[in-house]
Amino acid sequence: MTMILVTGSTGQLGRAILSHLTGRGAPAIGSSRSGADGTRILDFDDPAGLSLTGVDTLVLVSAGEAEDDVVIARHEAVIAAAERDGVTHVVYTSLAGDGDHLAFALAHRWTERRLCRSTLSWTILRNGLYAELFGSLLPWSGPELTSAFGGGALAAVTRDDLAEAAAIVATAPGAHAGRSYDLVGQPITARQVAERLGATLSDIGLAERRVQLDGAGLKPFQPAMLMSIHTAVAHGFLGRTGPDLAELLGREPADTLAVAALAALASAPEGFDGRGA
Repeated sequence: MTMILVTGSTGQLGRAILSHLTGRGAPAIGSSRSGADGTRILDFDDPAGLSLTGVDTLVLVSAGEAEDDVVIARHEAVIAAAERDGVTHVVYTSLAGDGDHLAFALAHRWTERRLCRSTLSWTILRNGLYAELFGSLLPWSGPELTSAFGGGALAAVTRDDLAEAAAIVATAPGAHAGRSYDLVGQPITARQVAERLGATLSDIGLAERRVQLDGAGLKPFQPAMLMSIHTAVAHGFLGRTGPDLAELLGREPADTLAVAALAALASAPEGFDGRGA
């Protein structure tokens, strides 16, 4: 029986991919560093202990919560283990093609190159940025929604649509071997999110947004990553859409504007009901 393993399945994307796979009746298991929730233990920081024996298709969810050198070392360890242990195909969740200006692009592009020169069959899913993330990056100032995205648009996608696309590919990897898909959605703007919520939008500059992020108690590398999203959207680098996601799903993607609005609403001040969300 063909076995599919999803890495990072205690995270939101990995968990959603595993859910879609099991919902489709696929023989799939998850993995995590701790082995929590019955997952297979895979610690990318312990290369000597990595085992992918018995895995036919590996869904490699990017281990991006670290500096580039750490992420690259983790991805090298798991790809090397896949080559050694007889994995047939790797599905990698990468970053949208227009994301090269983002501060976290390098590790993704390195991993794509590593897969291309590996002994493995592969599919690269170049995931767009989440609508959930876009909405969460619109902070409130009293009853006003604030934005450092200017008039720029993001070709946002929902996490669940990306998870479903990954599951579709993983259940029929041969049909997608050697392919890279750019999984982006319809462009949305901060102003559209505010209008959906019935909120006033206040534009702020990148310097003001940096001050906010620097004071938010984030990990050292995170403010620069988030600032790169703000400036890339504001200056028109992440608004281009494409057909790959709809074609993989066999349907139109979810309404990302609604999802972004709900994400923004989650941090709204008490008493604001977001009439349009």
